[in-house]
Amino acid sequence: MLSCAGADRLQTGMRGAFGKPQGTCARVAIGQVLLSVRCKDSNSHHAQEALRRAKFKFPGRQKIIVSRKWGFTKFSRSDYIKFKSENRIVPDGVNAKLLGCHGPLANRQPGRAFLNSATA
Repeated sequence: MLSCAGADRLQTGMRGAFGKPQGTCARVAIGQVLLSVRCKDSNSHHAQEALRRAKFKFPGRQKIIVSRKWGFTKFSRSDYIKFKSENRIVPDGVNAKLLGCHGPLANRQPGRAFLNSATA
């Protein structure tokens, strides 16, 4: 509907006023992780720069934190390297499992039946 001669915009009225989804969003709590990136240490600065540029696309304040963990695992870097040298880490997708000294002996690999409980 045009109100006067030379009007360059159309009136939209109450189009889309109530009850219809207009976009997508996510409910995010304060302190919740938005993105996680795993990369080699040599490419860490590239990932940090990419996240720095991406954080301007999100509303609010974001922090970029470099984890002390190995990849997406729950192990610190020093513990992961130590467990890997002792062959106690089993890959599990993007994560890793730690072999303990409990459980049935039939499920263990040959030569791995008995672990020293001091190292376990």
